[in-house]
Amino acid sequence: MNIGVDAAALGMSNAVTAFSGDVNSGYWNPGGLLKIQDSEVSLMHASYFANIAKYDYAAYAKKIDDKSAWGVSLIRFGVDDILNTTQLIDSQGNIDYNRISLFSTADYGFTFSYARRPTLIEGFQYGVNAKVIRRVIGKFANSWGFGFDFGLQYERNDWHYGLMLRDITTTYNIWAIDEEKYNSIKDAVAGQNQAPPESTEITLPKAQLGIAKKFDFHYDYTLLAAINLNMQFARTNDIFASAAVSIDPALGLEFGYTEMVFLRAGVGNFQNVEQIDGTKKINFQPNIGLGFKYKGIQIDYALTNLGNQSAALYSNIFSVKVDLSIFR
Repeated sequence: MNIGVDAAALGMSNAVTAFSGDVNSGYWNPGGLLKIQDSEVSLMHASYFANIAKYDYAAYAKKIDDKSAWGVSLIRFGVDDILNTTQLIDSQGNIDYNRISLFSTADYGFTFSYARRPTLIEGFQYGVNAKVIRRVIGKFANSWGFGFDFGLQYERNDWHYGLMLRDITTTYNIWAIDEEKYNSIKDAVAGQNQAPPESTEITLPKAQLGIAKKFDFHYDYTLLAAINLNMQFARTNDIFASAAVSIDPALGLEFGYTEMVFLRAGVGNFQNVEQIDGTKKINFQPNIGLGFKYKGIQIDYALTNLGNQSAALYSNIFSVKVDLSIFR
């Protein structure tokens, strides 16, 4: 749930908290769903770790009236057809390749979003996400989790401001471990997996603060500039870190021509990384992207971590967004 969705946003290094205003706002800031004119659908696919892991996303959102909108989304990140070799050697000490089986591990996130615009405050809108998290590790273990997000957006004098609070109640995942399967593998490697893992997994609250402005040049050209401050309430390797809060800034730019062709770039994920000699080096993640929009259909591409500047691996990401009103 931390990777991000939509190639357009990822090309800008996820600095879209303040300006997001389409079907993908259910992930970035649910308050932005109110900018949808009718109804939209979005699909995304990406591969990680040399195509070993698959990352897929689908979303739908619809405007209810001038003051409310709703949306749903589904995220899956999984590795399929993993070789289970824990039973490779039989009770006689012989290697038997017929004892190899396959299993998959996957994380799922289902989100329902609702957005509302209050009557008394002009330019202000907010939204809430209710999330269901499902994690599966073959037949060995599975878990269910629940959480909530809250987002705000405010626009004044063409400046856009946004605040996204993720997992505001703390998200808990409760694991169920198959004891029979566990007992069959706990001695596969001597000295390892001798005690069952923790059955509760906790995701602590996080905050994202954003500001953005769109500039128009000669009617045909636009430039969207946006910045995010991604905050965790603990000491991390972020470039600004303390015991109370750690902050990772992200900057994104989008150059547009006639609202049809888009060129994007961004930089984020600034981390203090300790080197072998004990010194620290600041790593960062540069991203680029392209987009094309025509008659309500938008296709986007992003290349993340250009040049492998950070510890994260680069990925090619594709997404498509469709305004369903074009079919009416």
